[in-house]
Amino acid sequence: MQPRSQPFFATLHALLDAEGEITLGELLDAAGEQTYGLLVLLLSLPNLIPGLNVGLAPVGGIGLMALGAQLAWGRAHPWVPRRVHAQPIHKGRIKDALAKFETQLSRFRWQGSRQSPLNHLWMGAVILWTGFLLAIPVPLPFGNQLPAAILCLLGAALLEERPAWAWIGVVASFGNTLYFAFSFNLIVRACLAAFRVFVK
Repeated sequence: MQPRSQPFFATLHALLDAEGEITLGELLDAAGEQTYGLLVLLLSLPNLIPGLNVGLAPVGGIGLMALGAQLAWGRAHPWVPRRVHAQPIHKGRIKDALAKFETQLSRFRWQGSRQSPLNHLWMGAVILWTGFLLAIPVPLPFGNQLPAAILCLLGAALLEERPAWAWIGVVASFGNTLYFAFSFNLIVRACLAAFRVFVK
């Protein structure tokens, strides 16, 4: 496969720089075959923004689990409700988070990181599982940011078809799972405390 003359990140920046309001549907139309990668990236990015990720992680995590399941199932394009299609994008915050993410992502653009098609079955499975980790209310340092960063990397791997990035995301997701597993008792106590507050 020949490298693309214009990476999708450049197209995404151009859309975010355009004047006027832009909807999620317009971004998805621009993504074309890369819809899954774009949606994974857009649902993950807000959880990297301090102060904005409070309360968003469970919703974003559930949405990412649904995307992962559809990707693993083999759907060419994900099903997205019409109401979500018409949802306007907060361009400023997304663009700032995207710029910071690209700065970190540039470290992985080594010469050997070549483009080739990815296996959608296992990519979908990893996204589904990492989305589940994001949805868990974890009272740990980087409890939301860590799975969100991994999902951003997986979304970027889908967008640019970079197997090396995908493998880094898989290893990182496994490490994230171990991190949560070693704190399982703390997570259970926090969930029970939240449940007691909710039922009172």
